[in-house]
Amino acid sequence: MSETLGPGGERGNAARYFGSEVRALREALNLSQGEFADRLHYQQPQLSKVENGTTLASEAFAAALDRVAGTPGVYLRLRGRLRKRGHPAWFVPYVALEESASGITDYSCTFLMGLLQTPEYAAAVFRAAHPRETEEQIRVRVETRLLRRGVMERKEPPLLWVIVHEAVLRTQVGGAAAMVAQLAYLALQMESPHVTVQVLGFSAGASPSELPFTVLEVDNQPHAVYTETPTQGGHVDDSPSAVASASAMVDRLRMSALSERESLALIRKIMEDHKA
Repeated sequence: MSETLGPGGERGNAARYFGSEVRALREALNLSQGEFADRLHYQQPQLSKVENGTTLASEAFAAALDRVAGTPGVYLRLRGRLRKRGHPAWFVPYVALEESASGITDYSCTFLMGLLQTPEYAAAVFRAAHPRETEEQIRVRVETRLLRRGVMERKEPPLLWVIVHEAVLRTQVGGAAAMVAQLAYLALQMESPHVTVQVLGFSAGASPSELPFTVLEVDNQPHAVYTETPTQGGHVDDSPSAVASASAMVDRLRMSALSERESLALIRKIMEDHKA
């Protein structure tokens, strides 16, 4: 988290830094946002989000910049470097896979996975893990995590399938109000055809897995498994045996979990419980 993105040692945010470069290019070409968006074949609101650092540009957007600027690969490479900034070295292989995956299947039994976290929820998770960090350090961690949402904003986003244990939904991470907002956001994401959420309820009994893990698909085939340990960070394993074992566990989790409709009903009920 101490990496810098610009000269002079100034700590920055990848999306903001890339956005400033996009704005500089547009101004050098003497174009309005609308005119520049037309040349890129994007909508003006999309360009505005990139320039303001609200979202990190997609690979396709970076390629469009190279096309307009006549700089083959320059903006694509810059985006690739910035995409890895702010993540610990052990997490970079996962980030690279997540960005290109055709499918992401996650089992969450401690916290909700990063792609589905609200800023308040993510801040509480980081604060618990890093109690001696400053508010600025926590803020940068949260911003870096939220950048990963860009994966779901691709023209063809991965199918995100999450099985989440009921205990995760009932634990008050960040307090009751933060949990109400988090569950409301989760329910909203479930409206997307690219997101499936199932809840593994208390009534299911013992879970097929006692630890969280993520299976990443490439070309619609299970490709690798990501796991974490308390002391050594995360690890990506693409061995056939690990992938087969994790895929079989995913099948058992899906069978044990509630249906999508039942899961949504339970999420809404737990949301009301947090309000009480």
